[in-house]
Amino acid sequence: MNTNQPNTLAPGYFDDVYRANDDPWAFASSPYERQKYADTLAALDQPRYERAFEIGCSIGVLTAQLAPRCGQLLSVDVSEAALAQARQRCAALPQVELRRMQVPDEFPEGKFDLILLSEVGYYWSPADLGRAADLMLAALPGGAQLLLVHWTPVVPDYPQTGDEVHEFFLGKAGPTGPLRHLHGHRADKYRLDLFSRV
Repeated sequence: MNTNQPNTLAPGYFDDVYRANDDPWAFASSPYERQKYADTLAALDQPRYERAFEIGCSIGVLTAQLAPRCGQLLSVDVSEAALAQARQRCAALPQVELRRMQVPDEFPEGKFDLILLSEVGYYWSPADLGRAADLMLAALPGGAQLLLVHWTPVVPDYPQTGDEVHEFFLGKAGPTGPLRHLHGHRADKYRLDLFSRV
C-alpha cells in the first residue's frame, strides 16, 4: 500500500461531526451557503430534470431547493444523523428519495440526467475520485449533466482540495474526452463547473 496516498474519509468521521453539531457547516443558516445554493441552482440550464442524483445531501437544505426542478431526486449521504434531518426537511416532497449510501463503494442503478456533486469530491482519495467518476460517467447518457460545486480553501483533514477535484473533471473535457464543459466560475471560496456527457 502506498502510504503517501491520502485515504478517503470514513463514514465515522461524519458521524462524529454530526454528533457534535446538528448543522456543523451551517447549511441552514449561513449567508455564504444561501448564496452558494442560489448560484448552484442558477447554474443549471435546464428547467427540469426527470431523474437526478445528489451525492452528499447532508441535512437536505439544497435537496429541498433542487427538488421542485426534478421528476425524481435520489439524494444520498454516508451519515444517518444527517439523513434523519434531511427526511424531516423533505417530508412534503414525494419526488425525493433519501438513502444512506457510500459512493463509490455503492452506487445506484439506472441512468440520470443530472448528477450533482457538491462539497463531496475532496473527501475522496484520488483513487476513489477516479472510481466515482467512472461510475458517474457510466450513469449519464449523452446530453445529461454533471454539476460540481466545491469549497476551494485547503482543509488539512481532507485528502484533496476542491480545485484538484474540478481540475480532474476538466481533464475529461478535452477534445476527445467523455465530458463537455458548459460553463464554470469561481467565487470567493468555492468554484462551480457544469458539464454535459458527450
